[in-house]
Amino acid sequence: MRRRATTHLPISRLQLPKNIDNRGVLTFAEAESHIPFAIARVFWITDVPAGQRRGGHAHWHCHEALFALAGSFIVDIDDGRGPQTFVVERGSDGVVVPAGAWCELHDFTADAVCLVMASEAYDPTGYCHDHAAWQQRLQVARGF
Repeated sequence: MRRRATTHLPISRLQLPKNIDNRGVLTFAEAESHIPFAIARVFWITDVPAGQRRGGHAHWHCHEALFALAGSFIVDIDDGRGPQTFVVERGSDGVVVPAGAWCELHDFTADAVCLVMASEAYDPTGYCHDHAAWQQRLQVARGF
């Protein structure tokens, strides 16, 4: 049975806790504590060719948290109130992409590793790949 992300989350920055000592840095995340949802799926994106984009879609029910385990990339997120741009760099900083928001990732450095924690298992029917259809659904949902 699929879980549905029912809580509205804002677009927001995340700051994960770190343990630092002479052996290095251990960064960690706990679901529903540091990540504002239960994690159902984890995946990572690597080897993105120069100039290519990832994402370019919205998830109707799935929240995501994005982190750069190496390198950096830029994330453009629009929840219908206007786009926001985030630079995600290696470290403990991340960004929440709430369900319903349009998201595009670009300007990956050659060594970038994008870690994604998602609130839902993969379901191709939960995606919207058409920007105009996404905008129309948001207008209907808001009564415009």
